[in-house]
Amino acid sequence: MYKLSDFDKSSKHLYRLGKIISTIICIIILFLIVFNATLIIESYINPNKLPSFLGIKNFVIVSESMEPTINTNDVIFITNTSKESLEVGDIISFRTGGYINTHRIIRIEEKNGEEVYITKGDNNNSEDKTPVEFQDIEGKYLFRLPGFGKVTEILKNKVTLVILLFFLVIISYYQVRISKRKLKRKEERYEFNKELLEKIKDDKNK
Repeated sequence: MYKLSDFDKSSKHLYRLGKIISTIICIIILFLIVFNATLIIESYINPNKLPSFLGIKNFVIVSESMEPTINTNDVIFITNTSKESLEVGDIISFRTGGYINTHRIIRIEEKNGEEVYITKGDNNNSEDKTPVEFQDIEGKYLFRLPGFGKVTEILKNKVTLVILLFFLVIISYYQVRISKRKLKRKEERYEFNKELLEKIKDDKNK
């Protein structure tokens, strides 16, 4: 047979679980909003540069030149780098002919007193024809999210930003409303117990 206290404990556990889940969702949505907004603002400020978030950039791979290391429709993340940290074997993203390529450094040479980087796609039979200068490097490869290309493109959309803001407002409103209900129940329970104790005291005094 179930007791009233069992139901009370169950409702408390469900409330706590719901609050934890909604808080996690809010944090994720808030991060996506900040991330999305930062990329949009940076793309307007510097239209000729790849937008970054805390020095980290990401974009979708559209060619097969780095397979099987990096596949088409993978999302890759790169970070700002220095000349001193670049070595043979590193994967870099660089601008060439109005596009961004992601290939591996196979040699480092010197041209007009400056270092240049000879690159090649892992899936290509020959090295790239044009050496890469440091000023054309967008960053060094960090990691990838396999097959997340379409998801990333959706997240970068302005409409997605509005939708995320809407969901954040709804969830926040829901949390505030639940908290108010819980506080109201506590106040009602307190008043009820207070009246009950006063009644017991009055009965004892009679």
